[in-house]
Amino acid sequence: MTAGRPRALLWDVGNVIVRWDPRTLYSKIFQEPVARDRFLSSVCTMDWHGATDRGVSFADNIDRLTVQHPHYAAEIAAWWDRWPEMFSGPIGETEATMDALAARGVPQHGLTNMSTETWPMVQAMSPAFRHLGEVVVSGVERVMKPEPRIYQLVLERTGLAASDLLFVDDSAANIAAAAALGFHVHHFVDPAALRPAIAAHGLL
Repeated sequence: MTAGRPRALLWDVGNVIVRWDPRTLYSKIFQEPVARDRFLSSVCTMDWHGATDRGVSFADNIDRLTVQHPHYAAEIAAWWDRWPEMFSGPIGETEATMDALAARGVPQHGLTNMSTETWPMVQAMSPAFRHLGEVVVSGVERVMKPEPRIYQLVLERTGLAASDLLFVDDSAANIAAAAALGFHVHHFVDPAALRPAIAAHGLL
C-alpha cells in the first residue's frame, strides 16, 4: 500500500466515467445472444480492438479483419459506423463525485486506453470531462495501460509523483500496474463504493 495521502485524482474513462460495452450494439445486430458472443469472442475481439487504442486507424483495423472474415463484413464495419451505440451513457455516481472534487479544488486528470478518433466524441458524452486537466490517451502516445511507460507519461505531464495520485480504473491489471509504481489505487467495480473510497483517502 502506498504511504501518505493523495492530493489529486487520475481517472480511467471507459466503464468508470461512461459505460461502454460492445454487446450494447451487437445485441441489436445479432438476434441470438450466443451468436453475438461468438462474434465478439472470435471476430471483433478485445485484442483486435486494442490496435486502435494503440494508434491504428479504425479503417485500417477494420479492413484487415474484413479480409480474414469477409462473410462478416457488415458486422465488422458496424464497429466504427455505429460506435456510439456501444455506449449507454455516463455513470451518475462518477459524475457527481467529479463535481464534488472540483468544488473542493482537487485536481483531476485522465488516463485512458482509447483511439484518437473516438476520444472527442466520448468527451461530449458528459459535462464532467470539463474537470479533467491533463489527459493521457493511449492512441496518441501509442502505448497502453498496463505498460509502465504510460503511467510515467502521466507523471511527466502533471508534474506529480505517483504517491500524489489516486488512480481509479475498472481493470484489475491496470490497477495492479499502477500500484506497483506507487500510485494510490481504487478498483472501480461498484459505482456506489466510489465516493466512500475517495473520502477514505481524505479527498472528500
